[in-house]
This record gives sequence, C-alpha cells and structure tokens, in this order.
Amino acid sequence: MDKKVLSKDGKELRTITLDDSVFSREVSEGSIYHAIRNELANMRVGTSSTKTRSEVAGSHRKPWKQKGTGRARAGTKQSPVWVGGGISHGPRPRDYSYSLPRKIKRLAMISLLSLKNKTGALHVVETFVLEAGKTKDLASILKNFGGEERTVFIISDDDKMVKRAGRNIPWLSTLSYNRLRAHDLFYAKKLVVLESAALKLNDFYGSPVSAE
Repeated sequence: MDKKVLSKDGKELRTITLDDSVFSREVSEGSIYHAIRNELANMRVGTSSTKTRSEVAGSHRKPWKQKGTGRARAGTKQSPVWVGGGISHGPRPRDYSYSLPRKIKRLAMISLLSLKNKTGALHVVETFVLEAGKTKDLASILKNFGGEERTVFIISDDDKMVKRAGRNIPWLSTLSYNRLRAHDLFYAKKLVVLESAALKLNDFYGSPVSAE
C-alpha cells in the first residue's frame, strides 16, 4: 500500500510503500487484549502486605482463663477477631509478571499499526533531527498533525535528542520502532511515524504472522 509522506509543516511531499502485512492486515482484537494485559501486569510492583497472627507484636499469654468469666473464649490478642490482631487471608508480596508468547505480542503490534492506519490516525513524516533537543521545537512540529492530544511518536534509532525533547510533553510517548508498547499504541489518538522508522517497521514486522 502507498502512504503519503508529510513534511514537518504537514504538507505532502511524496509517497512511501508500506507492507500490507504490517499496516493493512485484519485486526486481531484478542492479541491486543492479551498484550495490554501483559504489559499492565508486568508493571505491577506487588509489594502490598499484611501481617498474620504469627507476625503481629504482642504477648502470647492467654488474656483470661477459659471458663468462669462470662466472656467469650480467647487464646491470644493476636487473633484476627481482635482489634490490632493479625489479618486473615490478606495480601502478601507477589510477582504479577508473566511471559507472553512472542507470536501473540508480534501479532498485537501489527494489529495496532493496522488499526491506526485504517482509522486515519497514522501519519508518516519525513525524517528529521533535533540538534538542540528543545521541547518547543518538537511540540511545534507535532502540533501540525493534530492538537495537544495523546500521541505516539515512533523513531527509527535511539535518538537521545528527540527523546529528551519529548520528555516534557505530557501527551507524547516516544518509542523506538523495535520497542513498541501495546498500551500506548492502543490509547493514542495520533500515531506519528518517521519515514525511516516506517521502512524499518516494514522489515521488522514484515514476515507473515498467523492468528493463534
């Protein structure tokens, strides 16, 4: 498929050929769901914790004798039924992360690129560099492709100046072509791709992928 390449000012310059298997395939909603779920699970810290009755500080002496007081039987003050006692079945530190099959993750990224292209949210921009690495320069370029709305900017190389310029833009996520995130792509209103990054996406995701 052919896609218009835009200048930094938003004007049409030329056309570029994009791989249909990457930017125009059938969208797999299931793979997108699993990819986003996996990313969110891997981000969870899992440090929430409560103390059981064996970990609560206090005396283990029996509060009162078993019979004759008229009160309910009690063994220790650390019992979960007491105020200040242990917690039954409370959260414990755990690892929420898990691995996702590589084919599912790859299929999800291709589906998201195709989805953004079909909805008209994908824009291919001529490759440019920011020698000064200033935020205002990058923000002024990106505003030519939409307002201040949630945007993903895909670059071809690990350009430190571009990443530094994008750090202070709250509505922007800057990603390398080989390190995409499903969560950012799915919720982005605009997807701006450098021309060099689009060509590398053709090669990186170009092999055919079958749905599971």
